[in-house]
Amino acid sequence: MNEIYLDNSASTRPYPEVIDFMATVLDKNYGNPSSLHSKGIDAEKVFEEARRRIASFFNEREEEIYFTSGGTEANNLAIKGAALRNKNRGNHLITSQVEHPSVLNCFRYLEENEGFTVDYLPVDSKGLVNPEQVRELVNENTVLISIMHVNNEVGSIQPLEEIGPLIKAGNPNALFHVDAVQSFARMHLDIAAWQADLVSCSAHKIHGPRGVGCLWVKKGTLIRPLLHGGGQESELRPGTENVPAAAGFGLAAQMTGEKRERKAAATSSLKLSFYRALEKSGVEFYVNGPEPEEGAIHIINLSFPGLPSEVMLRSLEERGIYASAGSACHSRKPEPSHILQALNLSDDKLHSALRFSFSLYNSEQEIQFAAAQTAEVARELQLMFQNKT
Repeated sequence: MNEIYLDNSASTRPYPEVIDFMATVLDKNYGNPSSLHSKGIDAEKVFEEARRRIASFFNEREEEIYFTSGGTEANNLAIKGAALRNKNRGNHLITSQVEHPSVLNCFRYLEENEGFTVDYLPVDSKGLVNPEQVRELVNENTVLISIMHVNNEVGSIQPLEEIGPLIKAGNPNALFHVDAVQSFARMHLDIAAWQADLVSCSAHKIHGPRGVGCLWVKKGTLIRPLLHGGGQESELRPGTENVPAAAGFGLAAQMTGEKRERKAAATSSLKLSFYRALEKSGVEFYVNGPEPEEGAIHIINLSFPGLPSEVMLRSLEERGIYASAGSACHSRKPEPSHILQALNLSDDKLHSALRFSFSLYNSEQEIQFAAAQTAEVARELQLMFQNKT
């Protein structure tokens, strides 16, 4: 049975070139980049080339790229580091209700343990923040605002080009952090239009390795390190550099960014093809968040009323199709997604949500088969649940 992987928002299959390159670096460039001998210097060259590749998405500002262990660490470093370093200027923070847990949990920590007050912005039915609400909340005590670029669950694209200038107009000293984990290299990051100060990225969303990411820190932005060690990464993120992972990240970013518009159009075409095939099938379903033509190129979130998402997932996996549920399970207790709750969905839609996310590793033939199987599974389960009642 062939596998059809439609969970690319969670993680992606690494490019073969990235795997080969990392293996070569592991084998040949095993020196410590901080060492002064030739093996160390060779490793440092590989590491800095990776930084240059990442910096190409940030106006070539190599000195502003700091490698981390992934998006979660980048978000923690940006949010905790900026808030705690600038606490003398105020204690007010702003974020949205639909951020990734690595963002929301940072704000909750700062609120509960460090004396900050936090405003959590609501969103509309498409998962979008109202920029005017941001403008109304920013004040002289606001230290940091964090709004993600692309939502990881429903694919909403926040209007950062509107939000950023409103933040700076309300308080020029307030720092603006963007979680760009779902958009880095896939989409243009207009950091100038956003007036962003901090941007988080990750490798494993763009066919790179897990366990590596980066934080872009605009020159002059003051943040506190979370770790203390030997002074690597300008003392902002110390620790022996993970050269193979950074090398893989840099290559994956370069490959993903090449011919980005063409690749984006192709990925979006796959998503729309899946959606339209489901429409033609006649099976009942609803789109959660933005309309398919409006959201992120690779993410669509659908509810199949009356069909528990976990049951749908198991049935699809039996047919070789991998997607993800719109609700997460923590400690064996099903809890509806906080993102879908923020969209004010009905309980039926909350508990029957599935996320399908695509990449260019998928083919049109796979997409048509996956849509047909999804419709068939939905019809079979609907009949089964009807017979039980």
